[in-house]
Amino acid sequence: MDKDALIVLSGGMDSVTMLHEYAGSIDLAVTFNYGSNHNAREIECARFQCESLGIELVEIDLSFIGEYFHSSLLEGAEAIPEGSYDFDNMKSTVVPFRNGIMLAAAAGLAESRGLKAVMIANHAGDHALYPDCRETFIKAMGSAIAAGTYDGIELRAPYTLMSKADIARRGKSLGVDYSHTYSCYKGGERHCGRCGTCVERREALAAAGIDDPTEYEDQ
Repeated sequence: MDKDALIVLSGGMDSVTMLHEYAGSIDLAVTFNYGSNHNAREIECARFQCESLGIELVEIDLSFIGEYFHSSLLEGAEAIPEGSYDFDNMKSTVVPFRNGIMLAAAAGLAESRGLKAVMIANHAGDHALYPDCRETFIKAMGSAIAAGTYDGIELRAPYTLMSKADIARRGKSLGVDYSHTYSCYKGGERHCGRCGTCVERREALAAAGIDDPTEYEDQ
């Protein structure tokens, strides 16, 4: 299999699973520092995973997002709501057009490196909450990327219709070490165990039959 793709890698469960599943076709990973509460923790995990697979990681600074955009994800741990991962509770964590900005940068990087595709690990659990994770957005952005690059860069998003539990099951079959992934939107040294992303993480790992390796504050 040709290594023809670049992956947008956050260091969370979903993109790390995709990194391992499609490692045979991934030539390059890119992670973005955009000033979120949990960015530093995620990037540590992205570095670990790429090093373990021998895949180059490029880190791009998008600190203007943290400086100018409004989202509780950019405003400290105390701004993050606790409880279930649903629209009413988690809407404040939306970072406006984050994936659009990141995919545009990733497409330019992919074309500069002579690669044919960009990969992103959006999934069905994000659709109701985040507009730039929905299938309609992915299709539109894929068309824009293909039209806006000389080589017709392809946007690949194979997890779009999968749940987080489905992704965790796939990770289990691949032997992914989820102790080197990070999810908590509060960004602490340990996962808080209470915010929506921690709740979603716990539920997905349990549904996949994975012994949760995560260190939570409430343990």
